Amino acid sequence: MTTTAQDVISVKLERSFDALDTNADGYLDWSDYQRLGDRYIQAYQLPTDDRRARAIKTFCQIYWLELLRHAGVDGDRLTKEQFVTANRLAVIDTSRLNVTEGGGHAIFDILDVDGDNEINKAEFERFLRDVWGSQAPEAMESFTMLDTDGDGAISRQEFIRAIREHFLSNDPDAPGSLFFGRA
Repeated sequence: MTTTAQDVISVKLERSFDALDTNADGYLDWSDYQRLGDRYIQAYQLPTDDRRARAIKTFCQIYWLELLRHAGVDGDRLTKEQFVTANRLAVIDTSRLNVTEGGGHAIFDILDVDGDNEINKAEFERFLRDVWGSQAPEAMESFTMLDTDGDGAISRQEFIRAIREHFLSNDPDAPGSLFFGRA
């Protein structure tokens, strides 16, 4: 049986839903997105007035509102099916927010602790451990996948490309999944 690109993208989005549904109630709501932003802020001990903290919180809020808009729901929560559909629509509709660019830059700015415009192995390992609670060796293997030019660091361009692949690629293990709910 051949899996279509749409099916694989749905699987990746379903994984993201499961990781974001921290209370395991089968729905996502604004509090799940608040917790996502808070995980980054707490893991990197960012003051609330830090521009990176404000950027990730703003991104999470706008992303959530875009999901609600694209899901066309009356309420303030999404089922897994609604989440998958809304993400598919939000990623191709860049009229208000480009999920891959906006989220990618906000997350990159937090992970790049030393501000050298690259994510080194130590910064990436910290992200996996402190944001997603993962110390799995295979998760760290994704560093090599993200570092496409093999220079030992993940550039901003490589990082944004990986996030695009998460939302648009038919590769079920695209490394960009790490940034939106899979570790």
